[in-house]
Amino acid sequence: MDSLETELDRARELDVGALADAIETIGFECTRCGACCKAGDGGCGDGASGGGDGAAGSDDGPEPHTATVFPDEIRRLQAAGDYDFRDVARPMPYGLEETPEGPQGETFEWALQTDDCGDCTFYDETDGVGACTVHEDRPLICRTYPFSVALGGTSQPMGEAVDTEGMVRAHECEGLGRDIARAEAEELAAALKERAVRELREAIGVRENYEPTAVDGVVVHDSEGQKRPDGSEL
Repeated sequence: MDSLETELDRARELDVGALADAIETIGFECTRCGACCKAGDGGCGDGASGGGDGAAGSDDGPEPHTATVFPDEIRRLQAAGDYDFRDVARPMPYGLEETPEGPQGETFEWALQTDDCGDCTFYDETDGVGACTVHEDRPLICRTYPFSVALGGTSQPMGEAVDTEGMVRAHECEGLGRDIARAEAEELAAALKERAVRELREAIGVRENYEPTAVDGVVVHDSEGQKRPDGSEL
């Protein structure tokens, strides 16, 4: 397996034009269906719950929406709407365990906060048309959905790829296969490259700053160190 540093070098060398070519070949237009912003399989309609610090999913409903957000993206969203940290982000639930005393464990990413239905807290829907209430400040994972790049150490949002073209992977989305303007493809491609670089830099930072902890509750290890669920440093 290639090292994170090797993959980071590859990410930095990605050709935006080639990525845009691949995006054009696959095709994409956002239909504003909101599927990428909502809990799986129906949200509140199926009894899902979100928010808090809990582990992913439950026997009572579908898994809440999870979208990775970098520490500086959290701060930008906080500033954009004068939000508290917990209004914006929660510990990524993977690796956490629900106990009678509450969630416990260590995790290595932050996820966008969710509402009581398990949907992204910044998602709004009117008459079946979805909208992001922080669209101009949305994280890179949201700017680039439904695409990712085939590099180790980068994330695959919403499960495995359903289509591939060169280094570009496309994930489940009803907007795939639609015509996309070249300028839009290039903008998306530039954001996709930036995201790949940022994900790998974050992973390297997490590895370099990791320190084992022995505290009750939840600890999030990010590239800036060890933090509590409210973003404060241990």
